[in-house]
Amino acid sequence: MLTGAFKSFRHEHRFEAIAGEATRMTDVFQFTSPLGILGKLADILFLKQYMTHLLLERNRVIKEVAESGKWQEVLAIEKRVVL
Repeated sequence: MLTGAFKSFRHEHRFEAIAGEATRMTDVFQFTSPLGILGKLADILFLKQYMTHLLLERNRVIKEVAESGKWQEVLAIEKRVVL
């Protein structure tokens, strides 16, 4: 992370084929809050739960779009925007 609210932030997606029939996506998510002990306290009190919920909801939407064919609409919109 070069700039932003976190002291450090790393988010990776790992994809794994499962028996040629499905794909498993695993989120690897690590962050460190700024402000030393105050940041750690914020992590414990609310930030970890908030970020977990955010990723779960984001992944639910990604799964829905990927499995429904809506991804074609997204690509069509992006193509119009880029052009």
